Amino acid sequence: MASKQEKVVETNRPIVVDGTDLIAGRLCSNVAKLLLQGNKVSIVNCENIMISGTRKNILGEYKKFLEIASILHPKHGPYHPRRPDTIISRMVRGMLPRKKSSGQDALKRLRAYIGVPSELKSFEKIQFDNAKIRKSNAYYTSMSELGRNIGWTV
Repeated sequence: MASKQEKVVETNRPIVVDGTDLIAGRLCSNVAKLLLQGNKVSIVNCENIMISGTRKNILGEYKKFLEIASILHPKHGPYHPRRPDTIISRMVRGMLPRKKSSGQDALKRLRAYIGVPSELKSFEKIQFDNAKIRKSNAYYTSMSELGRNIGWTV
């Protein structure tokens, strides 16, 4: 993996990561490292990224997270993402030092997409070996399934 990173740093092209059947947390930590090194990163197929754990626990935790709002004026936030691509962007943001200038610049270099946009179809897509799922899909919950259960309309 290090050889690919060094090769991509020389060019100004984005690193395109295919999120199909990758564990969300491990994917986001690898992407955060690439962003802090100065790379542009695009994550495609965000709806196919998996979260490890039982479906019931994941949905329960996220619904509890959705209850958090401002007491004075709920319209003022915090805003909770419901689309798979915005959930992933928010997860990566949590792994960056976003209050420092290096973290803010890194976050500007991140793009997340549902599906594969036409301008990225010709690019070589990479996957991280340490982020691939090890068991069958029954042990994981996909981002699209999470999104549909918390209010994302396709």
